[in-house]
Amino acid sequence: MYRYDQYDFQIVKERIAQYRDQVRRRLAGELAEEEFRPLRLQNGLYLQRHAYMLRVAVPYGLLASRQMRMFAHIARKYDRGYGHFTTRQNIQYNWINIEETPEILEHLASVEMHAIQTSGNCIRNITTDEYCGVAVDEIVDPRPFAEIMRQWSTFHPEFAYLPRKFKIAFNGATEDRAATAMHDLAFTIIKREDGQIGFSVMVGGGLGRTPILGSTIRDFLPWEHLLTYTEAIMRVYNQYGRRDNIYKARIKILVKAIGAEEFARQVEEEWQDLKDGPETLTREEFDRVAAYFALPAYETLQDGSALLAGLAEENRAFGNWLKRNVEPHKQTGYAIVTLSLKKTGVPPGDISAEQMDFVADLADRYSFGELRSTHEQNLVLADVKQSELFALWQEAKAHGLASPTVGLLNDIICCPGGDFCALANAKSIPIAQAIAERFDNLDFQHDIGEVDLNISGCINACGHHHIGNIGILGVDKDGAEWYQVSLGGAQGNDPSVGKIIGPSFSAHQVPAVIERILNVYVRERIEDERFIDTVRRIGIAPFKDHVYATPIKERHNTGEDAYA
Repeated sequence: MYRYDQYDFQIVKERIAQYRDQVRRRLAGELAEEEFRPLRLQNGLYLQRHAYMLRVAVPYGLLASRQMRMFAHIARKYDRGYGHFTTRQNIQYNWINIEETPEILEHLASVEMHAIQTSGNCIRNITTDEYCGVAVDEIVDPRPFAEIMRQWSTFHPEFAYLPRKFKIAFNGATEDRAATAMHDLAFTIIKREDGQIGFSVMVGGGLGRTPILGSTIRDFLPWEHLLTYTEAIMRVYNQYGRRDNIYKARIKILVKAIGAEEFARQVEEEWQDLKDGPETLTREEFDRVAAYFALPAYETLQDGSALLAGLAEENRAFGNWLKRNVEPHKQTGYAIVTLSLKKTGVPPGDISAEQMDFVADLADRYSFGELRSTHEQNLVLADVKQSELFALWQEAKAHGLASPTVGLLNDIICCPGGDFCALANAKSIPIAQAIAERFDNLDFQHDIGEVDLNISGCINACGHHHIGNIGILGVDKDGAEWYQVSLGGAQGNDPSVGKIIGPSFSAHQVPAVIERILNVYVRERIEDERFIDTVRRIGIAPFKDHVYATPIKERHNTGEDAYA
């Protein structure tokens, strides 16, 4: 994985010194809060309902075990013993004392991490597929390109004050696991028949108040022009993006207003002055960065699928976990493992300091000391020997990290919501927990199959509710917390934005609403048809009719009567 060079160390060191003095002046009363606010946000520090929240960058979700142990140390010493992994692959701490933040940043710097550009109107954390480098369907490992983009965009003077925040994603596989269509700018790697590598370029995606799928503005961009073409896009956005209205400031609004074709024309025109300039990537520079992502020292192993099948047959619980939490690996004899942060009763994405230390130990013993965070708020060990999967499962299960529900109903994506966030209209975590408890029946979940359920506490959509097969949005209704439900959202190769089914519901009604939705799915599905495919085939009307047919009363069960 990438290691800091002398420039990285110097930049982070100087930023911490600068920030330490800013905190000193704030505490001394020399800076008012309105003056300090943009300074702290540049260092990932938010003021929330009860305390400050610190967001730490995890570039493209890649972590070393020593970095995870530092996360555990920070959680234990400076927070309340836990952290929260977000849909941007970052980690957040919700109970931070402002006077301790410079010390926290120094701890992070000691393991080559920071909180720079995790807030503000700048280019945010670069995200990508959590299976980079190991997925069987990968075309080219996108991590070197993501790292090149990270280096280029960090402290870029021209883009430090954009009209609004800006999110970039990379996908290097045939299956899109990076939700590219929902990003301001996304690059999908393409390999032509002649072997030439390039990108399909998509702009103008985003969720929030106005959810929009991105538009492809270039079918093929040679990889050498990654930075020059990105700069052309940023220049057009920086010049014409709206600054008079925060709700219309994202690039998606500009692209929608002038049209993707016109936006592409302006970008191409701007690019002519940059193309083949000094920011054009060379093979030497790419190879320099790519060397940081060299393959680990894999052993020559035999395929262990037959042995695993036998173990799965003998142990049903292991079989369930193997089916949902383990993916094929491009290297024979190895597998990709997802550690679930969705144990019933725990807020989705939360992880205790003890679990962080344990996961770091797992990474050292089973996966070359490396792990990844996902935008589904789970963790991944990318290089596990098939022969060690059973032992790993037993250990993960003992520490609450082996829920065999990845991709199923209770693999809920959820923002912190009104329990913490000052922007939220409603709480998210209690809704996620109520749904998880109601359907905490593995047989039921496995029979229902793949369902993405996403929850956001406000229209900013940090829980990505728009692209959940079932989406839940917290809204304010006469000062009370209510929840809108949408159906038909999806990420991946066939993305879509969900449609609201009707009037909102009170908190206690939501689990019963989900049950009624599943009733219709079970009734209408054809053989092994996925939930999203049933919704697309029959539309939302049957679901709406059933949900609103009779008043919903609060009930408590484990989900079995969803078949009724």
